[in-house]
Amino acid sequence: MLHNSIAITDLICRRYSCRSYASTPVAAETQAQLAAFLREHGTGPFGTPVRAELIAATAEDAEALRGLGTYGFVAGATGYMVGAVNPAAAMAFEDFGFVIEHAVLYATALGLGTVWLGGTLTKSRFARAIGLRETELLAAAVALGYPAERLRGLDALIRRGARASTRLEWDQLFFEGAFGASLDRDAAGPYATVLDMVRRAPSASNKQPWRIVRDGGNDRMRWHLYLQRTRGYQGRNGVVGVADMQRIDMGIAMCHFALTAEELGLAGQWVREDPGLALPDERTSYVASWRLVQNGGKTSTH
Repeated sequence: MLHNSIAITDLICRRYSCRSYASTPVAAETQAQLAAFLREHGTGPFGTPVRAELIAATAEDAEALRGLGTYGFVAGATGYMVGAVNPAAAMAFEDFGFVIEHAVLYATALGLGTVWLGGTLTKSRFARAIGLRETELLAAAVALGYPAERLRGLDALIRRGARASTRLEWDQLFFEGAFGASLDRDAAGPYATVLDMVRRAPSASNKQPWRIVRDGGNDRMRWHLYLQRTRGYQGRNGVVGVADMQRIDMGIAMCHFALTAEELGLAGQWVREDPGLALPDERTSYVASWRLVQNGGKTSTH
């Protein structure tokens, strides 16, 4: 549980992409709690440090966010979590997605609305605001604040365009032993809830690029995570100065998996142990595996 004894499953179900905010600045105490959380949870499961800064308006300085634009996709945000990472790290973007989504869920527990921002923000201005370092890439930001009582018409259009409430079916995402062999939900046991929370994870344009294959049995069970790239996103990987949003999506899914597993007492950790399974196409690649931890081991969520 992240805050006030609210179950992580409740927070995941409560979180949505909020694009309209009330004008009231986030309370100073809430800002302090969120800033402290960012400092204390700044390392991903593969050890990459993520620098996340909170930039927020205050009651005394409502103009603190002047010049930080989002091309009209967000209205009235009174704060931003801005994240930077060294893109040279092998798992930089996965760790980035994990760390920032962890903070998003904490912000949800604090009563804040949030929305991930990738290509819809003026990165140069955000980079100046956090003093971006030479070795860092500003990978993404999260707008936040108290949700407005009414949505703008544009919000509804964006949500419809991205099919925000649409989720891929279970048998399109989760497999038993190999791709093409759908995992029966009842056979997933307690992990059915874990996988349900992965399905609810946000992703760029709601493409839901994660695929998971369960392999092995009992104490040798592994949950292998794969990225199935969306056509049109493939070419962005490796472009200088551009974050790989679908790898960030994988980190978000890993966060939902790990936090839910921890809450359910399913101890484990993310590792890189490619099982060498046959891949369904050239767009699919191995990312990581969830390995069970025995003998009372503790889930690693950093």
